[in-house]
Amino acid sequence: MTPRCFLTAFACVLLSTGLLAGCQSMDAGSVVASSAPPEISGPAASAIAGDMVRRLAEQVGPGTATIRLKPDGSPFGNALETSLKTWGYAVVTDQKAGEKSLIQLAYVVDSYDGQILARLSTRTVELGRAYNVTPTGATPASPLSVMRRG
Repeated sequence: MTPRCFLTAFACVLLSTGLLAGCQSMDAGSVVASSAPPEISGPAASAIAGDMVRRLAEQVGPGTATIRLKPDGSPFGNALETSLKTWGYAVVTDQKAGEKSLIQLAYVVDSYDGQILARLSTRTVELGRAYNVTPTGATPASPLSVMRRG
């Protein structure tokens, strides 16, 4: 196995285990807190959020529902909310519990070995991917990881 393949495999394992450790349950009565490091640049945050929302739309349908989100005030949280709205989703951050038509969305973004690892989670699907950050944005560094829940 080449060193690059090993690092990619290791990043995928980290993505699936390390970020899952940060998961919180998404019961009907809570807005799940999300987290992203504040040092991600605006262009990188926008590129990652745009890619992840496009992939989310492939799984749940574009603009088909209202997203319930508790952003953390980071550049990524702001970019994610903007990207969701661009894709036609209504976004609420303080909706009352019990709304069944809402899709609760949480995110975790972290850096590892020069890459950014991003995960979006809903009750039915989790998406994860590693990104290489550049001065002008970010590009995918791994295949998209999709986990469906029954």
